[in-house]
Amino acid sequence: MSEALRREIAGCRLCGQHLPHGVRPVVGFSATARLLIIGQAPGSKVHESGIPWDDASGDRLREWTGLSKDEMYDPARVALVPMGFCYPGKASGGDKPPRRECAAQWHGRVLEVLPAKRLTLLVGMHAQAHYLPEHRKWSMTERVREFRSFLPDAFPLPHPAWRSTIWMRKNPWFETEVLPELRAAVSEPVAGADRGAS
Repeated sequence: MSEALRREIAGCRLCGQHLPHGVRPVVGFSATARLLIIGQAPGSKVHESGIPWDDASGDRLREWTGLSKDEMYDPARVALVPMGFCYPGKASGGDKPPRRECAAQWHGRVLEVLPAKRLTLLVGMHAQAHYLPEHRKWSMTERVREFRSFLPDAFPLPHPAWRSTIWMRKNPWFETEVLPELRAAVSEPVAGADRGAS
């Protein structure tokens, strides 16, 4: 089922006319992945390589979570499902936001494939706005500070772009309070794959 869905996503051309750099869906998942990472959309480097989080943001996210590259890129352990599967192109000050068609078309079907018991990292404001609509009025900082209220199902995080280093300097509690609990929360579903959990 998951392989057929991955092939279907790879052939998606739903919003191709709006993608100035062409269509290249970048996503990874399997029916056993108990850690789900929902980010924003591929950047230009990920668009070129076709590998999710294959950039400086991915390096920072792995540092935050304690995941190795082998763990992050093992679809039996980790599902990598951005809000938009294709690179949306540049805007002033950064990349354009993810195309909205993508989550509406594909996320529900992908989530049906994943184990019901899973931890979802909601990385950045787009993922949090979509999956935590009742907390949309909160700032991203407030959602991250109150991460315990979303456990054990979800864990909101800032996007690990270069700007996050400025945010972390302004919010030192993130490194001292949040990151140790993030690494502990992530380790359980990832280790569960080794035990044959589903």
